Amino acid sequence: MTDLMPQAGGPPVRFADQDLLPRSIRDDFPILATAQGGGGPLVYLDNAATAQKPRAVLDAIVDYYSTANSNVGRGYYRLSMASTDRYEEARETVRQALGAEHADEIVFTRGTTDAVNMIADGFGAGLVGRGDQVVVTGMEHNSNLLPWRRLCERAGAELVVAPVDERGAVDAAAFAAVLGPRVRIAAVAHVSNVLGTVNPVRAMIAEAHRRGVPVVVDGAQAVPHAPVDVRGLDADFYCFSGHKAYGPMGTGVLYGRRDLLAELPPYQVGGGTVKGVSHTEPVRYVPVPARFEAGTPNVAGAVGLAAALRYLRDLGWDAVRRHDEALVRYAVESLRRIDGVRVVGDPAAAPSGIVSFVVDGIHPYDVGGHLDRHGVAVRSGVHCASTFLDEMGLLGTVRMSFAVYNTVDEIDVVAGALRSVRPGTWTADHPTTRFL
Repeated sequence: MTDLMPQAGGPPVRFADQDLLPRSIRDDFPILATAQGGGGPLVYLDNAATAQKPRAVLDAIVDYYSTANSNVGRGYYRLSMASTDRYEEARETVRQALGAEHADEIVFTRGTTDAVNMIADGFGAGLVGRGDQVVVTGMEHNSNLLPWRRLCERAGAELVVAPVDERGAVDAAAFAAVLGPRVRIAAVAHVSNVLGTVNPVRAMIAEAHRRGVPVVVDGAQAVPHAPVDVRGLDADFYCFSGHKAYGPMGTGVLYGRRDLLAELPPYQVGGGTVKGVSHTEPVRYVPVPARFEAGTPNVAGAVGLAAALRYLRDLGWDAVRRHDEALVRYAVESLRRIDGVRVVGDPAAAPSGIVSFVVDGIHPYDVGGHLDRHGVAVRSGVHCASTFLDEMGLLGTVRMSFAVYNTVDEIDVVAGALRSVRPGTWTADHPTTRFL
């Protein structure tokens, strides 16, 4: 154990330094050597919004465009076949990362939002009718709330919200209690993007399946921090975004059980989705997953996402987990030693890289702006989960979210800056009001 900088109001925070990943990992991320904040190096703690990209991902994208760029599945020449191979190799990498049984259960999307809308507008629309119910939890990000609310509005169905307890968690028994006979589908977050709460999704899925209810899991905040086994969870659908897992923006994945994907109509139609077209005969669509990947896909993005997942695999999930735990617990202990600062929820109970807090009497935007002037990038506000914050009686929070390259020294910068924060810097026309 190692003593670190003494914190006001208590003894030095202690942690097992061997649990942290080596600082040399920062060299894998070029932006960390160039980005500036507050006159010095940027302290980037907004990884739940998007993570920075390692050189392995950047190199994979450049290599694809330099050596294999061509359209996939459309050309009977070597370059096109090489591009198709890279694309399908990326799909296989994702399959392995999620523990899916079949590669054709992996659909490339633009992100979690795109994937959830695909399920709601396709699978959900064919399942939910007037008088039926759709269940969500009280902690959902808008990406896993609004598509289901819109589905209910269109279908004349009812949106039912599984309650969140005072710790900001969903209890499996409370979730089971709202699974009545009219429920046709449920959508749940694996990990809260506000508090980092890890939901008991395996138990929640089991409760739903006992009642014949399929479950959609938003895994956007889970995939960067822990290995996911979709078969072990018995998930029907599982979605995540590439850019939060060190991959390129505009990439994501929808996992769906093969039998369920086969029931989905195409989300979009166009090139690559059909076996043949005439002006009069019925259209014959190709099998999954190509049926859901109309047009020219983001091949370089898929290649980059696969490189990101390999990068995480090679770091070792146990090392990533220990790093998360060390940073979260150090942050929680550091913040609790600062007068007027309150950690929301219990992030140290099951650390997943997120610590949210409030400062008494000071608007979260004030705090975020103050930290920005100290070179620290955090997220302030309601984190696209205003209903969750409303239920907890909070105007918003300040969120620190960690990645494999973050250090305890960066947490010390935050703690030092918080001791001098004062109200009055935020105004209603501040640009961050756009990012609720």
